[in-house]
Amino acid sequence: MAAWPASRTLRGLLRAAGRGCSSGAPATLPRSGEPALQESQVPSPARRREFLREHAAPFSAFLTDSFGRRHNYLRISLTEKCNLRCQYCMPEEGVPLTPKADLLTTREILTLSRLFVKEGVDKIRLTGGEPLVRPDVIDIVAQLRQLDGLKTIAITTNGINLARLLPRLQGAGLNAVNISLDTLVPAKFEFIARRKGFHKVMEGIHKAIELGFDPVKVNCVVMRGLNEDELLDFVALSEGLPLDIRFIEYMPFDGNKWNFKKMVSYTEMLDKIQQHWPELEKLPEEASSTAKAFRVPGFRGQISFITSMSNHFCGTCNRLRITADGNLKVCLFGNSEVCLRDHLRAGASEEELLSIIGAAVGRKKPQHAGMFSIAQMKNRPMILIGCFSKLGDAPLTSSSLPFWDPHHIQGLRARGSFSGPMGAMWTKWGLPQVLPPTQLRLEASSSWRFYSSHPQDPDFNTKCLNTDTPVLPAIPRLSPLSDQLTHVDSEGRAAMVDVGGKPTTERVAVASAVVFLGPEAFNLVQQNQLQKGDALAVAQLAGIQAAKLTSQLIPLCHHVTLSHTRVQFQLDAARHAVVIQASCRARGPTGVEMEALTSATIAALTLYDMCKAVSRDIVLGEIQLLSKTGGQRGNFNRRSNSEPSHL
Repeated sequence: MAAWPASRTLRGLLRAAGRGCSSGAPATLPRSGEPALQESQVPSPARRREFLREHAAPFSAFLTDSFGRRHNYLRISLTEKCNLRCQYCMPEEGVPLTPKADLLTTREILTLSRLFVKEGVDKIRLTGGEPLVRPDVIDIVAQLRQLDGLKTIAITTNGINLARLLPRLQGAGLNAVNISLDTLVPAKFEFIARRKGFHKVMEGIHKAIELGFDPVKVNCVVMRGLNEDELLDFVALSEGLPLDIRFIEYMPFDGNKWNFKKMVSYTEMLDKIQQHWPELEKLPEEASSTAKAFRVPGFRGQISFITSMSNHFCGTCNRLRITADGNLKVCLFGNSEVCLRDHLRAGASEEELLSIIGAAVGRKKPQHAGMFSIAQMKNRPMILIGCFSKLGDAPLTSSSLPFWDPHHIQGLRARGSFSGPMGAMWTKWGLPQVLPPTQLRLEASSSWRFYSSHPQDPDFNTKCLNTDTPVLPAIPRLSPLSDQLTHVDSEGRAAMVDVGGKPTTERVAVASAVVFLGPEAFNLVQQNQLQKGDALAVAQLAGIQAAKLTSQLIPLCHHVTLSHTRVQFQLDAARHAVVIQASCRARGPTGVEMEALTSATIAALTLYDMCKAVSRDIVLGEIQLLSKTGGQRGNFNRRSNSEPSHL
């Protein structure tokens, strides 16, 4: 772990020097008397890439983890959709897909790609789902090709659409292709993929060879009792064709019913092949390669083994992943993710994004948990790898927040449950059963109401716990404002305000909160040395998520579509405190002060959670609305208003 402080020091030096990223520009200026290098001296893309390699700046500290691994390879999922249903990739019933609005746009994909390439990424692989079902995939490749410093644009595909699209993809700049094929028997292909298409995949492989891709990589997931009997047939394909047949150990992902007995290990596969071709020779391994490569002498192609389960290669891992919904995964088998999409849409600067990315990379573990532990961990189905889908027809609490991610806020579990297929799906994946506000019952027969965070509570009752409890005397009204409560009807029952007739205006609200940490916790936060990780980055993300979920947390709040949310922090050394300021903006008939207050409050609670192991003497205070504009009752500014300063 000694490299972590050094890494952080390097980041500070880079910032102090005004270097936000390694752009690939010359690291040194021409010496006195030497002419500056002109663009015309680097006319071809090949010469330009060579020039960039020779003059590249030091590798980015933001993409270097605490174990010194440099991450120069980025995999980007373009879509969660696929035109096959492979058994090892997704559950038989398929997976719920993320709403289109929550997926990365083409512009966002390119923005993130540009940022990573400027920091040192020189290889990008486009994945899915099935990337070739995305309509603008060719345009994405063409625009990636324009990024200085990017050497390789690759794609991993099931091959169904490859023959038709590959000529244009190659023309746009694609220079590497991996094709998934798990059997050479058409009937077995249909059984594994649950769809027809074997001949289309073979056509795609031959089209790639015809266009000069060398090698053409063929990915084969080997499963006992299904296709391990075809190992020798696959090897024989490499005799006359420039193929790299890559045998992949069967890996556990959510919903694929992984079983250790189904996995055929690398050593078992190698032993079987060597019995038939004893002259099989080992090839040198490339730096950071995931594959152990072999060749039968005289064969045009080669074979490789991806040994993720039996013999991991975590020590040289150089890969990062961005899921279709914009989450950064630093490990394929890890279940922690950081949402870059929300930061992008909240207007985060390049420096802020780099800090978030750097914090995530810095927390990367030395290796994955091992195949048996991975099999018990919650992770996304492979089709969504990154990860588990957001459920499009589920309550917002779950559709926006993968439940395993510590960077996200979870909703309370309501006393109630879903029924039918959705309920079964909810229970199967262990998600909190949060009911929409319209399904929550508020009984009027008692003055006391009870709401539980435990759906299995044996005392479960949707009504008040004691319906015979007498109504308590009315509480005296302390202020004229009590006569103006808008969330209570004429009979004293809770009611949602009808905003249908209100004018649509631009609404802005700013709220704040203060977390008094004490000296020890404050210093750890200030130096970013907490064992849990970057407390401010996590709290910032929590505050942004909370603003979007306000209507799910505060029952009578209207759902507001926010156009902008920002959470900022200021360290107050004199009070050993963190001052949080949250701002929200939307255009609509109702204000956003509750969104701003919820954002500041949840950010404060998250900061408490991050620091509670250091000290329990942490105080949350000064939660207040600072300003509000755009409402019918006029603007509000705390500095010029005499209302109490605490909520």
